[in-house]
Amino acid sequence: MSRISTRFTELAGQGRKALVTYIVAGDPHLDVTVPMMHRMVEEGADIIELGVPFSDPMAEGPVIQLAHERALAQGVSLRNVLDLVTQFRRDDAQTPVLLMGYANPVEHMGYEVFADQAAKAGIDALLTVDLPPEEVSEVKACLQAVGIDTILLVAPTSPDERVGEIVRNASGFVYYVSVKGVTGSGNLDVDAVQVGVSRIKQYTDLPVAVGFGIKDAASARAVAAVADGVVVGSALVSCAAEAVAGGGGDEAAMDAVADLVRELRQGVDSFAS
Repeated sequence: MSRISTRFTELAGQGRKALVTYIVAGDPHLDVTVPMMHRMVEEGADIIELGVPFSDPMAEGPVIQLAHERALAQGVSLRNVLDLVTQFRRDDAQTPVLLMGYANPVEHMGYEVFADQAAKAGIDALLTVDLPPEEVSEVKACLQAVGIDTILLVAPTSPDERVGEIVRNASGFVYYVSVKGVTGSGNLDVDAVQVGVSRIKQYTDLPVAVGFGIKDAASARAVAAVADGVVVGSALVSCAAEAVAGGGGDEAAMDAVADLVRELRQGVDSFAS
């Protein structure tokens, strides 16, 4: 059983839901990423989703696009991201780490080479936003061979037949996009999310985590009531950027992220109250 599957199983046994927190590797600075990952875990993150900087992050809204730009301006590459996870694993062998990115850097490295290096670094899963399920078989085979999960997205607009195809190719968990559009956009409709999650669960026993549009304890609580996991990205990236812009520097950014993760954890854990 993978680290991700183990984490979801443990949480389900406790009657709890997973909190998945996203940051972009190298934002605000490369040497801040690993300490920030540890801070998020300390404050209650169950799974770390680490964004791989890319020049054309088409699924991202303005907040995360700017984070990609800041990281790329420092020369952060996929190999740097693998090195960061290796560093993280020196002190944390338990928390699952998911890489979220785009196909081009992985294809450029080569699927087999990437899978081998990712496994050695301690990466648990890969989500390639721009790789549809009908094109995922090659990279999935390479990942599966070294015990790395393939995370796939289901959109509110995905027809039933496509949902079935997506979940057949997924492992670890299914990522449900709660709103149409890019990250950080749209208003959260929890009733619609519940319908979407229920539809996915007709096709799979995998846990379903919901992302896009979750910004605070209240929205985290609402989504935790209808899904197995809550994914938060733009709100965390935004609060770190605001802290730096306000003159607080890297420590202020880490404190801001830690404070929000703590708030989100409380929201997720209060869903049954």
